[in-house]
Amino acid sequence: MKSVRDGTTGDTIRAIYPRLLRAWGPQGWWPADTATEMVVGAILTQNTAWPNVERAVKNLAEANRLTWSRLREISQADLAELIRPSGTFRVKALRLKAFVRFLWRFHAGDLDNMLCGNLEEVRKRLLSIHGIGPETADAIILYAGYRPTFVVDAYTRRVLRRHYAIDHRASYESVRALLQQSIRADVGVYQEYHALLVELAKRHCRVKASCDGCPLEDLPHDNAL
Repeated sequence: MKSVRDGTTGDTIRAIYPRLLRAWGPQGWWPADTATEMVVGAILTQNTAWPNVERAVKNLAEANRLTWSRLREISQADLAELIRPSGTFRVKALRLKAFVRFLWRFHAGDLDNMLCGNLEEVRKRLLSIHGIGPETADAIILYAGYRPTFVVDAYTRRVLRRHYAIDHRASYESVRALLQQSIRADVGVYQEYHALLVELAKRHCRVKASCDGCPLEDLPHDNAL
């Protein structure tokens, strides 16, 4: 893990959130009507753009498949066709089915039951499911379970790297630990901070940085990182 040049990594992380919140306000994430839809979206969004996920979720809704019982009943092949817009749809159908089977086998189809208990144990539970990695597990816990765990996506890593909080070698778990050590455990704050980092990465902190007008423009940074 790499520190900020002046040794105030935590201060930098704490400074970013209020600046983005003042600039853009609450983002209202996750964009889903139900916890089921949120979980499905989190699995489908792996390696694809969100508009593609929205089209796949719309297909599921129109086919009346956005409940756990309906997802349990549908064949994997039919599910794959419905989520085709999400890309790698056969792989994602396999992952969705693995999640549904786990949910019914160990929690009788009750998502709340699946997400209750010690947070780290819940996380291990999710990570044991085929196709569920740390980012997806943390998104499910934070947005569907309303539990305080920070979601570390590619956007988060890019912003933190450019502001000297981490380097390219930092592991997922070390970045998550750094964020959670720097920010008090609060579900609302974690949700908004994550969403605002996504917005920042889309507006300014792109692969090729566009720093003019960025709310963080005066913070120490290297837009070439």
